Amino acid sequence: MEIKEKIFDVYKIRNDFPCLKRKIRGKDLIYFDNAATTQRPKQVIEAIKEFYENYNANVHRGVHTLSYEASVKYEEAHQKVAEFIGAKGMEEIIFTRNASEALNLVAYSIGIHELEEGDEIITTLMEHHSNIVPWQMLRKVKKIKLHYVNVLKNGTLDLEHLEKLLNKKTKIVAFTLASNFLGTITPAKEIIKIIRNKSDAIIVCDGAQAVPHIKVNVKEIDCDFLAVSGHKMLGPTGTGFLYGKKHLLEKMEPFLYGGDMIFEVTTEGATWNELPWKFEAGTPNIAGGIGLSAAIDYLNEIGMENIENHEKELLEYALRRMREIEDIEIYGHKEQDALGLISFNIKGVHPHDIAGICDEEGIAIRSGHHCTQPLMRHFCIENSARASFYIYNTKEEIDVFIEVLKKIKKYFSK
Repeated sequence: MEIKEKIFDVYKIRNDFPCLKRKIRGKDLIYFDNAATTQRPKQVIEAIKEFYENYNANVHRGVHTLSYEASVKYEEAHQKVAEFIGAKGMEEIIFTRNASEALNLVAYSIGIHELEEGDEIITTLMEHHSNIVPWQMLRKVKKIKLHYVNVLKNGTLDLEHLEKLLNKKTKIVAFTLASNFLGTITPAKEIIKIIRNKSDAIIVCDGAQAVPHIKVNVKEIDCDFLAVSGHKMLGPTGTGFLYGKKHLLEKMEPFLYGGDMIFEVTTEGATWNELPWKFEAGTPNIAGGIGLSAAIDYLNEIGMENIENHEKELLEYALRRMREIEDIEIYGHKEQDALGLISFNIKGVHPHDIAGICDEEGIAIRSGHHCTQPLMRHFCIENSARASFYIYNTKEEIDVFIEVLKKIKKYFSK
């Protein structure tokens, strides 16, 4: 079915999400914490239930019917992910527990085995901690140099600074496709072109925030690796994946060792399985992978273009309504491309108080540093509140949220 033929009906979509029917202290749940994790549609829940009820078995280790059926479904899940992001095939998709594990896989498999003292890695101040701490580990263990691309006052990356940092010693450049604090969508194609023109660095993209919300094609942006969390795109918790170019994965050492990732073991050593199983040691999260497959089916049925348009409409509406409130400070959103999330503070009110009072009204938002402490320090703040939207949110929910924020502002102004 073509995207143009798909009709986006948010109220019909909401019926697919059991958790949205919950009451919180007698009030309808308004779930605005989607940047942390999304809700799951019944189609995903049912896919997991069907696995456990009808063909629960280990994959790749049996000739019996249940093992065969589980293996087929698990491999189909890899193929669906590959098609969803434009990879060449399932051999380029490694299932992990989340984007954090996917980034660690690259850091250990390439960083530990291939980097040498004096080599350089570049990341940015915009990153989630998951795309900072693994590289800090390499700085400590391998004595490499670590540089951070600056973030401009408007909430975008300083690409001139990136160009200055790049040199022949740059071995890895890691950057996010979208900020989970500012909402900024980074110009990936432009960034990668700059990197390719000035170095031979391996390019690692954190797609945890971007892939659930906008269409990401790894061939078009030409990244070497892409890390994604399944639980942020309607999939089960404990799921995620790493995309890697086949020729890079083939020469990399495994991250984890054990069952199923080997071809042969002798008392003298071992050889590794074919891709992607070389990087999936032990019994995998089979049910999770099948659930992620169902999530991708659901997103494809709606259409990523429709999802992006819906969130953009919600974002513009929410920003306009929030700016009606006196003494509110909104971070980012200075006319750059952005996701449907808004981090903010209200003068004189602690973010935890904002989140706590919202919860009393049935509204789930996030408060804290959002795993972006270097970026927050860059903007001279310690924490913020954050509202983030997804396919099942509505303008009516935003209206309720705005009224609660106005009450909070009025109460703390006394």
